[in-house]
Amino acid sequence: MLIDTHCHLDAAIFTETSTELVQAAQQKGVRYIVVPAVERANFAAVQALAHQHAEVTYALGIHPLYVPMAQDSDLAYLADQVEKSLADPQFVAIGEIGLDFFVPELCTPDMREKQRHFYEAQLKLAQRYDLPVLLHVRRSQDLILKSLRRFTGVTGIAHAFNGSHQQAQQFIDLGFALGFGGAMTFTRAKQIRRLATELDLAQIVLETDAPDIAPAWLDPKNEPDQYNRPAEIAQIAQVLAELRQADVDHIQQQTSLTALKVLPRLAQWHQQLNAG
Repeated sequence: MLIDTHCHLDAAIFTETSTELVQAAQQKGVRYIVVPAVERANFAAVQALAHQHAEVTYALGIHPLYVPMAQDSDLAYLADQVEKSLADPQFVAIGEIGLDFFVPELCTPDMREKQRHFYEAQLKLAQRYDLPVLLHVRRSQDLILKSLRRFTGVTGIAHAFNGSHQQAQQFIDLGFALGFGGAMTFTRAKQIRRLATELDLAQIVLETDAPDIAPAWLDPKNEPDQYNRPAEIAQIAQVLAELRQADVDHIQQQTSLTALKVLPRLAQWHQQLNAG
């Protein structure tokens, strides 16, 4: 079993239908796809995708790249939608949330503060409802961690992790798993690949971030139709197996167990489907 713990299945770039994308992923052994929201405007879209496909679960949150356009009223709307979605077994997390200090427009003092305000408001929401978070961590590991220490008990996944071993261990100590995907497939990504071999599989989950972070065998810059898709996670798992000199079935099994552990509502949904 494979679990894609981070996939923007509602992205407009996909030329296939969601049914085609999900079926192609299923053929590669993908059992579940977690679809995070990025802004108030797509909350309904990710919910609708989950209700179309038993294999799709979703998270609700406001992504740091969308914070410049967001208002405090969006946080109030998020809180209302989260409370209503607690009754939905396919709702599994708060996300995608976090801090981004890579994009220059997000690095001004005012925008850094606004990002922090939205990030911590959503951590508070996760803490209130005992929900995991899907974290966007781009050039922001230390500040992400600083806030997490103030919101005890909040765990989840550090998506597309690209920090140091020390930073990785700090996330792990707080109960987080680290997400590895397409970036790991590039031979030049030495730090990511080293982490992927050194960490225990109980601390690793797999993800595509489709349609973004295309793996090494795709070339979306020169071939526009070669954007990332959830089915690619099967080959991403194979790369991890090769890096660790492990059996790919073992990689699939253990990373899926980790995903179910850090996303308890996904584990409950899995049990519900199996019981049915």
